[in-house]
Amino acid sequence: MIEHIVALLLFVGPDIKEHRIQESMSFCLKHKREASRPPISANVSYKCIKSKAELEKNIDGSYSIKALILE
Repeated sequence: MIEHIVALLLFVGPDIKEHRIQESMSFCLKHKREASRPPISANVSYKCIKSKAELEKNIDGSYSIKALILE
């Protein structure tokens, strides 16, 4: 299923290592600030995006991102 989402992305170097669906851009920015507070490494960064994504349903009924569709 393809939906428009807001996602928080974790970059390690140039690669996306993790992505999480967020309720809204304000929640995403809040979580980005919280995650960025203790600087872990110069290579680690976070970014909030609005994008289309292919989602898959988990066993517990929640959705996770299967693939981001960047346009």
